[in-house]
Amino acid sequence: MSYSPLTVLLVEDDEIDVEAIRRSFKKLKIANPIKNAKDGVEALGILRGIDGYEKICPPYIILLDINMPRMNGLELLEIIRSDEELKDSVVFVLTTSDEEKDRFAAYQNNVAGYILKHKSGESFIDAVSMLEHYWKVVELPKKSIGVEYND
Repeated sequence: MSYSPLTVLLVEDDEIDVEAIRRSFKKLKIANPIKNAKDGVEALGILRGIDGYEKICPPYIILLDINMPRMNGLELLEIIRSDEELKDSVVFVLTTSDEEKDRFAAYQNNVAGYILKHKSGESFIDAVSMLEHYWKVVELPKKSIGVEYND
């Protein structure tokens, strides 16, 4: 199988934040594809390839907001970690919630990082730059969700 660029699954219901992240990618000249899900239900459809959604192919990382309708980020995170095919997904929380209980719950579910939106800057440049460095340096598994890919 041929190499696939790392895809970012952005699980975010706020269109202003979605556009700010997309602009940050463009400004930093990051060409990786971004898929957007408006809540946990839609994200689960994309991760599993169900409910009419095309399944996301590895490699990917998930940027997850906490406060969303239908299924919030922490609920989605618990489902991901209990799903045999999804449990190894790399997840970063990107949220406005500075609540210790949310941070604790996220790390209990093995997030790679917990990023506060107000600390990441209005344009999200710092957060996106850090994520780009992360996926360029860190070795992701060669097999994920039952699909292999080559470098």
